[in-house]
Amino acid sequence: MGGDDAPDVVIDGAADAAGDGLSLCLVGPEDRLRSRGLPVVHASDHISIDEAAVAGVRRSRDTSIRVGLREVRAGRAGAFVSCGNTGAIVVASMLELGLNDGVRRPPIATLLPRADGRHLVLLDTGAHVDARAQLLADFARLGFAYAQELGISDPRVGLLANGAEVTKGTPRLRAAVEILDQADLPHVGFIEPHAALRGACDVLVTDGFVGNVLLKAGEGTVHMLGRLIEREIRRDPIAKLGAWLLRAAVRRLRRQVEWEARGGGVLLGCRGTVIVGHGRATRESVRQAIHLANRTVCARVAA
Repeated sequence: MGGDDAPDVVIDGAADAAGDGLSLCLVGPEDRLRSRGLPVVHASDHISIDEAAVAGVRRSRDTSIRVGLREVRAGRAGAFVSCGNTGAIVVASMLELGLNDGVRRPPIATLLPRADGRHLVLLDTGAHVDARAQLLADFARLGFAYAQELGISDPRVGLLANGAEVTKGTPRLRAAVEILDQADLPHVGFIEPHAALRGACDVLVTDGFVGNVLLKAGEGTVHMLGRLIEREIRRDPIAKLGAWLLRAAVRRLRRQVEWEARGGGVLLGCRGTVIVGHGRATRESVRQAIHLANRTVCARVAA
């Protein structure tokens, strides 16, 4: 029931994922979800996208978010995927699943493509907009562990800042570096966004406000560049021919950089796998979020 165009887009994306061979069920009002023939776990209520997170979670135990998370807690599902209210997903995950030992708050980690063909783990991308130094250090530790789950044997952790010099960053960022030094967690200090996307680090740590803005700015830039390229191609017949010859490469590039291909982010630190999808989810991004859930569960089992 989450997302701007729910439930139809969510049902369509789930049906596509089921067609790919993944086993899943929908969570929500049975009378609205049965039409596509997918298994349904009934939930009579849902939390709207603009509802206050804590109030929405406390209001009812029968919202689709809480019911879905209880399926994970009971072992009947390997992961929970939602494109709904991010704050409610975070709060409900803490309540229904609990946190792993030593975790104070769960951040959202999102994978971004790097110029060297590998991936950058960016966190937090929206769970906690105002993270203090200790929480940023916690995020670094969680991001380091997640990168290892993804197969990176010695992840390099950086903190997002306005320059690489030790004098850059806010007092909060400098305090976080001191905590990481004392904790003996390998890190490369402050990293600027362009350097991180070129491959200067494997994990990039920031608070949820900056991380979410950075993510959305990147999405907007990709969309803008695509429109500009299309406009220039239409102006020149030779450019149209070149675009036709490069169409396969362009499709591969779009799959790497468009937000729909990411599907969502992983909520780290909970006792269960939770995927937070995009509020303006499309059919394809829902499908990809479900695939991300499957890959995450498989990686954690292997670890």
